[in-house]
Amino acid sequence: MKHIVKIMSLLVAITAIWISLLQTAMIPQSYTWLLPLYLIVSLGCYGLLMVGVGLMQFPTCPQEALLLQQDVIEAKEFLKHKGVDVGSD
Repeated sequence: MKHIVKIMSLLVAITAIWISLLQTAMIPQSYTWLLPLYLIVSLGCYGLLMVGVGLMQFPTCPQEALLLQQDVIEAKEFLKHKGVDVGSD
């Protein structure tokens, strides 16, 4: 399931709960007005969690690393032929 669908369904569910709490007055009015703030903070925490999980599961690409190293070597050789000092290997 796409993340936007998850977030939108969560938003609709929390909005429904919030409206029902406002209608039934189960909790004091001052607390129910804080629920949208809690929702925003919760969504921010969820976003940070998803970024963290994505970084922890970031795939390594050994083939791409080798290609990048070859490109760097080619660029250094090209610059040496042009007379640019690229430093030591």
